[in-house]
Amino acid sequence: MSSTIYFLPRPIIGSIGLALFTASLFAGAQELTTLSQPSQMVQGGVGLLQTPTARMAADGNLSISYTDNEEYRFWSATLQLFPWMESTVRYTDVRTRLYSSDPDFSGNQTLKDKGIDVKFRLLQESYYLPQVTVGFKDIGGTGFFDSEFITASKAFGPLDFHLGLGWGYLGTGDNFPNPFCEVADRFCDRADGFSGRGGTVEFGKFFKGNTSLFGGVEYVTPIEGLRLKLEYEGKNYINDRAGNLAQDSLWNIGAVYQWKDFDFSLNYQRGNTIGFGLTYKLNMHTAKQVKFDRPPRSLLNTTPATSMQELNRNKLYNDLLNDGGFILKSTYQADEQITLYGSQLNYRNTDEAIQRVGRIAASELPNDIKEYRIVENAGSLPVLETVIDVDSFKAAARLESLENDIGASYTRRDPSAESVANYQPNTTSGLFYGAESFWIQTFGNPEDFYLYQGGLFITAGYAFNSHFSMQSSIKATIVENFDKFNYKVDNQQTPLPRVRTYAREYVTRNKITMESAYLSWFDRVAENTYAQAYAGYLEGMFGGVGAEILYQPVDSNVAFGVDLNYVQQRSFENDWDFRDYKVLTGHASIYWRPSFMPDTQLTLNVGQFLAKDKGVNIDFAKRFDSGIIVGAYAAFTNVSAEEYGEGSFTKGFYISIPFDLFVLESAKGRGKIPWVPIARDGGQKLNRPAELKNMTDIRSPFYD
Repeated sequence: MSSTIYFLPRPIIGSIGLALFTASLFAGAQELTTLSQPSQMVQGGVGLLQTPTARMAADGNLSISYTDNEEYRFWSATLQLFPWMESTVRYTDVRTRLYSSDPDFSGNQTLKDKGIDVKFRLLQESYYLPQVTVGFKDIGGTGFFDSEFITASKAFGPLDFHLGLGWGYLGTGDNFPNPFCEVADRFCDRADGFSGRGGTVEFGKFFKGNTSLFGGVEYVTPIEGLRLKLEYEGKNYINDRAGNLAQDSLWNIGAVYQWKDFDFSLNYQRGNTIGFGLTYKLNMHTAKQVKFDRPPRSLLNTTPATSMQELNRNKLYNDLLNDGGFILKSTYQADEQITLYGSQLNYRNTDEAIQRVGRIAASELPNDIKEYRIVENAGSLPVLETVIDVDSFKAAARLESLENDIGASYTRRDPSAESVANYQPNTTSGLFYGAESFWIQTFGNPEDFYLYQGGLFITAGYAFNSHFSMQSSIKATIVENFDKFNYKVDNQQTPLPRVRTYAREYVTRNKITMESAYLSWFDRVAENTYAQAYAGYLEGMFGGVGAEILYQPVDSNVAFGVDLNYVQQRSFENDWDFRDYKVLTGHASIYWRPSFMPDTQLTLNVGQFLAKDKGVNIDFAKRFDSGIIVGAYAAFTNVSAEEYGEGSFTKGFYISIPFDLFVLESAKGRGKIPWVPIARDGGQKLNRPAELKNMTDIRSPFYD
């Protein structure tokens, strides 16, 4: 059960004076309602206390909550992924039950469970109609609180009324007949618990069994940030997961005080239980960091060089690096055109990056240069060319007309054959090195709820030329509590080869280990087409040989790739040896950004996985305006749920955060935080040391 790591009806009143007074009062209250964002319920997700509402948070809102109400503690994260979709992940601590009955396995740790909720808006609130949503609680897990619900919400000034109909856990009070049962008998009964090994969506249980009405009202008080809640819940606690809980009242009351990015809540539930909670809110669209970058260079009153012979090349190099974030590797000049080869180090936004470089070039290069070609490299290989029409660029930068579309003065394209042939860097060989931090975390373990390991990956290598290099990475653990592990490989019986479930053996073997050591080749083999090959210790658990080819047109919404690898499982007893297990693994991949769903990317990997199971891995990622990316993936193969084991199939979530949000000057690069509810052997891909889609991402940026 462990996991690795948002109207106002006008009353008819006889007195004109009273009508005006009432209208002004309700107008002020309406403003309060607008300014006060919906708050989280106890288990996470926008709602009252124990029940959801039809309200949605602002698009991109992330709410991280902790709530405590005697028998339960909840940690939850709720994300408003789209204006019409809310998603919640949650960990539950049941204080009244132990993790297991075996003290040697889990000691005195209390029971932990994880759950996932989703809610979809069906109807947006209008002057006459309420907002309506449908939602599903605790899907894809062990069904602790599995429920379905339909809710409606309507605001009248400072009052927000809510009414809902719940099935499953929300319907245990059975105070209302199931409308679907009136239509078909199959909806009258609902199976208890979960089927198989858990982790699957129980579609066959949806909207079946007992049903209850629930609802309530929220009052946005004149006190800024304070809202009061009154709730009627439609469930009983006779057979609750925490035991037979006393319920002296079906009415719950609560208060929420919103201060800056925090919500503080206090509630009284079941007529006998006090609860409290804390929520931190962050909007992923508007998240940003104050920057102290130098402003883009003005083209007014500049004095460019009169000729290329008089150009101060050292100044150009330093200005491009310091003001434009562009490290210049080589130049080529012919007639009225100059090509600048290099790499962008600082600016994630492609327009800002190219305009900064263009402004610097326009202020220093001679006026007789009429075309700039900015060629960006991946390593030492040209992968993207931006062609700037100098006269149009300068006119727009100087605001010489009312229509100053500076973006229309340049185009992005595949590097021309001429530009590739003219690339003559001073050197393409030499040593390189670097270091980056890592943090491995796992939640809900039998030994302790939170286990972690952190340290550094120290990388060094040698580039023989623009195409060939060798590289090695050392993993140095600095802090951890993995010494709490009281067993290594689990005792679940499975017919699958253990390609990932030896994870505890690998991460606890030594404080310093060799993560990878390999040779690689990378080249542009045709227009819009790149290839790579690699051989050696490719990742912490496998070594071998492999190759990949990718077709990625510039600024295209679609890319295609194929990789093929023959690998052998590494020993977890030392850095050099191998175990007996060998496998041929690889996938055909499609990367698609649907135009009807902006700022999203869907990736399909079809092929054979490490355990020799065949199927598809589906990855869906959403990018927010801040550059933060949230994604989810799942692998569906020819391995049955019983063969796979607990969790039924491989799935996970991740958040990718730009480093730019943490520093005072613009920077590229990002960190990735994964959350894998259950990590077993089916549907597992090889962690290749480099992927062409990432290496050539500047051609059609999604992550940068």
